[in-house]
Amino acid sequence: MKISLLKIEHDTTVDGPGFRNAVYCAGCRNACPGCHNPQSWDENNGTPTDVDDILSVILADPYADVTFTGGDPMLHPEAFTELARKIKQHSNKNIWCYTGYMFDNIKNKAPQRALLEQIDVLVDGPYVEKLRDISLLFRGSANQRLIDVPASLAQNQVITLDYNPKPIF
Repeated sequence: MKISLLKIEHDTTVDGPGFRNAVYCAGCRNACPGCHNPQSWDENNGTPTDVDDILSVILADPYADVTFTGGDPMLHPEAFTELARKIKQHSNKNIWCYTGYMFDNIKNKAPQRALLEQIDVLVDGPYVEKLRDISLLFRGSANQRLIDVPASLAQNQVITLDYNPKPIF
């Protein structure tokens, strides 16, 4: 199985807490005005890359967790589900996923549900330029939510995370 890969950003700290390897896929139908990554909209801008090749890169870094982003990984749920399952099988890495879709709109669609069952945190919702807020951690606009996916699936309602770490000094 292949993912249309734009790049893997190593040791990023903006796509979730701690150091992360962010897997940027190509392909997004949301085309949000003001998107910071419009080159990711066209799936043809990526390079078809085998899931196992991406897995090897991710597992080679024992310290970084993982973020799926793009583009929109929820447009390619089967390949990202396979990748997430293999990551979980071979490591204890935390997996975050960004999507322009709302959790409630994808949780009951079988392919997306399978991916949701493999990830820890979902950042959902389209980027809305008029709601841009640079003070928010790990998201670009105030409508986007940080969702605790396992708790949300278990309780059949959205459980958000209030991620505002306190300064240590």
